[in-house]
Amino acid sequence: MSVATTDGSPLSPLGLSGNPDMTSDCVDAAAGAGINWFFFYDTTFTGLIEGLVPLLHTERDHLFVATGSESRAPRALERYLNEVCLRLGVDVIDLFLAEYVNPKDDMNTLLGDDGVLALLADWKRRGRIRYTGASVHNRDLAVQLVQSGKIDVLMHRYNMAHRKSEERVLPEARRAGVPVLGFTATRWGTLMEGHPEWDGSVPDAADCYRFVLEHPAVMATFTAPVTANQLRDNLAAMGNPSATPREEWERYGTLVYGEGRDPFETDWP
Repeated sequence: MSVATTDGSPLSPLGLSGNPDMTSDCVDAAAGAGINWFFFYDTTFTGLIEGLVPLLHTERDHLFVATGSESRAPRALERYLNEVCLRLGVDVIDLFLAEYVNPKDDMNTLLGDDGVLALLADWKRRGRIRYTGASVHNRDLAVQLVQSGKIDVLMHRYNMAHRKSEERVLPEARRAGVPVLGFTATRWGTLMEGHPEWDGSVPDAADCYRFVLEHPAVMATFTAPVTANQLRDNLAAMGNPSATPREEWERYGTLVYGEGRDPFETDWP
């Protein structure tokens, strides 16, 4: 599937995601740098939302807005969609995600005839949203969602350390024509902290974004800075590729990941 803004522009490789502490001027800085899509988990991400509202008034067809909800209750989802549209002053949300699909979910509640994804499909038919999606860390569930044929976009954890998705999830998404939004590109910033057993270069944010974007299944990823200056620094670094080869970052990511049994990993099923 080709995912685009209303006017047909492809999504910029890097999008702007809400950060709880983000200042609203990040949105103007992002748009000025060519970023055309924006994501927030919920309406508590006020910095991004406040910055986005005036931009949407003049540039709606050029911008792509993504959000979603962890709720599995139809009425709560309807309320949230209405609230988001009201807050942003728009009639349509470009991408709506069933957020944090996890092993504790009843998959019939998601995939059944009266499930969450059926509701999103109905919204899409009625023009309330343009694309349906789901976000998930768990690889088996990611494959199940892709194979269901009920999502247009998969939002999935993928970075230097979390690369097991390369075995099944990303190839299956390519086969199914479901573009992937890679998230946690910096592993919540920890990839930039180095490792006591690592003597090589330590990646910066741009290295992390580029690593994710190099995979052919990944359509885009996002950055979540606090300030416009941080965003500008990240974008400037994107234009100066590191000389470190991908294989080196893979070795680094494997070291950071370790056995994958620490609380940081296991708390995100």
